[in-house]
Amino acid sequence: MSSAAAKTDNTIADSNVFTKYKAAAEVANNAISKVISACKEGSKIIDLCKLGDASIEVGMGSQYSKKKSMAKGISYPTSISVNNVVCHFSPGPNDVNADQVLKNGDVVRVQLGAHIDGYASVAGDTVVVGSSEENPVTGKAADAIAAAHYAAEAALRLLKPGNRNMAVTDAVQKITDAFGCRHIENILSHEQKHNDLNGEKQIIFNPAPAQRQAFSQCEFGPYEVYLIDIFITTGEGRTKKSELRTTVYSKTGGSYKLKMKTARAAFKEISNSSTNFPFALRSFEDERAIRLGLIECVKSGLVQAFDIQEEKAGETVAQVTFTALVTPNGVHRITHGAAFDEKVVKTDKKIEDESINELLASSTKFKAPAKK
Repeated sequence: MSSAAAKTDNTIADSNVFTKYKAAAEVANNAISKVISACKEGSKIIDLCKLGDASIEVGMGSQYSKKKSMAKGISYPTSISVNNVVCHFSPGPNDVNADQVLKNGDVVRVQLGAHIDGYASVAGDTVVVGSSEENPVTGKAADAIAAAHYAAEAALRLLKPGNRNMAVTDAVQKITDAFGCRHIENILSHEQKHNDLNGEKQIIFNPAPAQRQAFSQCEFGPYEVYLIDIFITTGEGRTKKSELRTTVYSKTGGSYKLKMKTARAAFKEISNSSTNFPFALRSFEDERAIRLGLIECVKSGLVQAFDIQEEKAGETVAQVTFTALVTPNGVHRITHGAAFDEKVVKTDKKIEDESINELLASSTKFKAPAKK
């Protein structure tokens, strides 16, 4: 194999890789659809998490079934974050609020992901329990959900090869301003790589002037994959670490000689049972032993903790998360949540900026540049 061919081996320039991303997206889309449909009054958070994870595992049974040794499964454990709990709430049965029951009017963010052979597709969306055309979402909640939808659509269209990451930052800022909202600080969108949701290229939202100046600018290229994370709040955009226990972790790829026997045992079990993608503690039989061993693993940098974040009580947070494949001919959004419905989400605000409206009206397909 030539060196040029080797470089494209793990990118979507290879049709097999493209197909694996799409197949993982099919599983993730089916799973999040089931979870969103189950977000009804009386549903328990822990049951919704189990439903999403089980749907992914079942869905993988029909994907590449003849490839027995191919790794496939969950690339992000199902998380159900309600009201001012922003993200990463994926509890086990013994965690506080695991048995929390959804109520009509709760704003629920659902996120999950699937992967095939290390090519991951992640989906996230927001649903208001009990909402319908007869009982629409209004007020600040509608503003945030609409802003998240349009911000995601703008980001998708700006992933065109040759565009720069700050163009996405600026467009999302204009949209959040139009709806009287803000993007939550310190949540980045990343380029995806094989077995990695946090690639080198990044997109920042709502940066402070000093952050913006220091942030690494980059240009989007063909055959790249991006995980877009939109989190819009009606608050100030500054979250705090929740008192709820962290339940989602991932290996960092670092190396360290662990001193504690409990840590070595935990890291061995994690390494044997998971990829480099995030995992939930509830996926292990002895959750307590893993949690104990993780203390040194996190302190040493072998494992990253996905701490649960909270906004101020009373504020609304809306999420849209998706995986997008960038090709010379267009950008393909391969993961979706529920379809945005203006009859269900009724905001009295609108986007006045002509450049943003033109962007939102544009196609995600485009002509590839002529070969020289």
